[in-house]
Amino acid sequence: MSKNKNIHALGVEVAVQQIQQEEYISLTDIARYKNPNHIDDVIKNWLRNRNTIELLGFWEQINNPDFKPVEFDGFRKEAGLNSFVMTPKKWIESTNAIGIISKSGRYGGTFAHKDIAFEFASWISIEFKLYLIKEFQRLKQEEQKQIGWNAKRELAKINYHIHTDAIKEYLIPKELTPTEVGLVYANEADVLNMALFGKTAKQWRDENADLKGNIRDYASINELICLSNLENLNALFIEQSITQTARLKQLNQIAIKQMTLLQEVEQRKYLRQ
Repeated sequence: MSKNKNIHALGVEVAVQQIQQEEYISLTDIARYKNPNHIDDVIKNWLRNRNTIELLGFWEQINNPDFKPVEFDGFRKEAGLNSFVMTPKKWIESTNAIGIISKSGRYGGTFAHKDIAFEFASWISIEFKLYLIKEFQRLKQEEQKQIGWNAKRELAKINYHIHTDAIKEYLIPKELTPTEVGLVYANEADVLNMALFGKTAKQWRDENADLKGNIRDYASINELICLSNLENLNALFIEQSITQTARLKQLNQIAIKQMTLLQEVEQRKYLRQ
């Protein structure tokens, strides 16, 4: 039996357990709402009721292939009589029932399948039943969110490893060759294009003749951030009278480092979502 999860209805803490992939709710806790000093008596009085016995028996016939219908019929005839006494243990052992479970220990007590538990709550108080259903639904919604978050996190971990290789191959600027660094570029925009994208504006247009705009129109957010930084640095390098060749080589190295860092930050944010 798994550890309890708790919901709260009208000030009463009610335990919920998952047993054999089904949700069971504590009758012990529900009975506490009606009479906290005589919990067992509340459950026994409910079990003496003919409607209760029929509810339990019909539920078992639908859901339990090992249920003993003969014993059920006997209890059904006796139910409601002044001499009739029923306990959870007696019902379970006599009919081989699974809708009600009685356990001792830290997470023990009398539990019933949610179908039965809600009917018990209705017998206790219609108002209490409605609050109990509402809180139970809230619990299930939170569990579904948690399941979704865990699945998303595991998928993100897998994607992280897949993306790492892709980042190295496609997103991080390539280091320019000595020949590329040594060329004289007609404008400073192409110096930055070469540092970050590894190609001039004309080279990009020749490769993408079917696209409108320019190379920067198709840049990622991280590339635009890096480009803005490179523009500021290039202006500073020009003031320092650094040659175009030296500036290009230095800007290329800076672009590689910044894009690597930006991609790592993005992946960490993705994994935390």
